[in-house]
Amino acid sequence: MRTCSDGLLRCLAGIAGVAAVVSLLTACDTISTTAVIPRDFVNELAIPPEAPSSLEDGVRTFRLTAEAGRTAFAGVEPATATWGFSGSFLGPTLRAQRGERVAFEIENDLPEATSVHWHGMHLPAAMDGGPHQMIAPGDVWRPTWIIDQPAATLWYHPHPHGATEQHVYRGLAGLFILDDDASLSAALPQDYGVDDLPLIVQDKQFDDDGRLVLRDDGSEPGSLGDTIMVNGTVGAYQEVTTERVRLRLLNGSTARTYTFEIPDRQMTLIATDGGFLDAPLPMEQVRLAPGERAEVVVAFAPGETVRLRSAKTQLGGILLPGTSGGNDAFDVLEFRAASSLTPSPEPSWPRAADAVADEMHEDEASTNRSFVLEEREINGERMDMSRIDEVVHVGDTEVWTVRSSQPIPHSFHIHDVQFRVLTIDGSAPPAKLAGPKDTIYLEPNREYRLLVRFEDYADPEMPYMYHCHMLLHEDEGMMGQFVVIEPGQEDQVKAPDTVMPSGHADHH
Repeated sequence: MRTCSDGLLRCLAGIAGVAAVVSLLTACDTISTTAVIPRDFVNELAIPPEAPSSLEDGVRTFRLTAEAGRTAFAGVEPATATWGFSGSFLGPTLRAQRGERVAFEIENDLPEATSVHWHGMHLPAAMDGGPHQMIAPGDVWRPTWIIDQPAATLWYHPHPHGATEQHVYRGLAGLFILDDDASLSAALPQDYGVDDLPLIVQDKQFDDDGRLVLRDDGSEPGSLGDTIMVNGTVGAYQEVTTERVRLRLLNGSTARTYTFEIPDRQMTLIATDGGFLDAPLPMEQVRLAPGERAEVVVAFAPGETVRLRSAKTQLGGILLPGTSGGNDAFDVLEFRAASSLTPSPEPSWPRAADAVADEMHEDEASTNRSFVLEEREINGERMDMSRIDEVVHVGDTEVWTVRSSQPIPHSFHIHDVQFRVLTIDGSAPPAKLAGPKDTIYLEPNREYRLLVRFEDYADPEMPYMYHCHMLLHEDEGMMGQFVVIEPGQEDQVKAPDTVMPSGHADHH
């Protein structure tokens, strides 16, 4: 049997192009990949604490510190140098309710500038935490906005242009859970850390000295680690004490796409990136690209032990699925059900009183835009902090048509909005993609039509981002900028003069 190394194939692709790789594949029986290390599931799952907050004059204030530390991961010695928010690795879970004003005091105790992007949040561009809102070492950033979107599982992470992959990989990430009246009154598992579990799934690579390693060898779509962790726990198990458990799944990896399943068990998909589906959906598997989230409810039987797995992933027309992680299958987390389980109520479905106001309709669309992802470019351009790529008008609904023209993994994320997938290659999307989304995996050479609405927050001088959420691709230029303006503000459109606008960061 002849085996082609993934490094050889990538090298040949860079020199001779895709056709040469296809030719080589006909002469190769297998492709070698970095296998995920099997683990004994003997470490209790860490549950990120809910962040404390203060409520004064109707403003809920959180305090976070981006800091360096050391973290002991199971099977890795010595302890690893890591970054985290208000801790050595990852960050606390933030929680707020629709209608609340939130405020943050975010201190940067790291040796380099970073930022905090509120992934999936609808908010003013100046508060978005993208590459124009950098926090220098020793500075404090104080964003504030009103939560005005349905209940959802969002997350927060850095967004420095050219360094997002490194900052997220070192550990800067956390969940941001939004509640509303409908979600709080629904009969769904809601006891955080007991039957409502936050699950931040990531893959890492360590060297012999316990250091985190991002491989810089031309891997596509970036570095894939051989160590899987959930909430920073390697080989994690979770005790189950109730008949049903809600899993808030986040793909917090920088490049790997997962296909989550519990073998021989149906899961009920209840929510995607931006909130609840119109109706619960029984699922055998849930595929999540980097940055995507899903909420599923799983039923357990007394005394059983089962595992959440990532199955082989259908990446859709990928040239080298083995080197992109598509052929990997591995266990992620073990569930151990108690001999007697607390009964869970029959689920009732949340329906917000203002759900109709949140709905979008294609016949309202006033503009169509097209985006093609290729190499490290979108529409033939690499990211330029001084260039505004798109100008949209506040209140408008638009259709964005997005396509990846390459047989390598890409995903597409739009800041500030939750979109709806209208069609994929002209056909209605599967039910699992019919809910509110802010990030979507793009199968190569397929056309995705997205319905987007820009409700408010006009600012002709501060852009939002759209980009590939394979973080290596983003860092290397697969990103663009758009501003939301009022009609008549066209002549005021310009990119910010500085990446740290005055008035948003305080030095101390």
